[in-house]
Amino acid sequence: MRFMLTFRFPNEKGNELARDGNMGQTIQSILEEIKPEAAYFADMEGARGGYLVINMDDASQIPAIAEPLFLGLDATVQIHPVMTAEDLERATPAIDQAAQRYG
Repeated sequence: MRFMLTFRFPNEKGNELARDGNMGQTIQSILEEIKPEAAYFADMEGARGGYLVINMDDASQIPAIAEPLFLGLDATVQIHPVMTAEDLERATPAIDQAAQRYG
């Protein structure tokens, strides 16, 4: 199942990693461990952060994905299930059924 993981890490930690030259290496190491389908980096609420598209088969995989971000970047992490256009198309009958029943 596909998920969108967002992470944000404090400016203090980011500045520390930038000043000692370890930010790129730390982020690259985390990405190699997590193996996201896609990775995007941006500002988040005035701090450094990013978006990772990941695949998980089981909730027990969450710690293996989140802990490197928690420990390596002091990050806050949010994980949300997401759908592709094809997933949404397959879900349309259920949406229609719910609309008829509850709409």
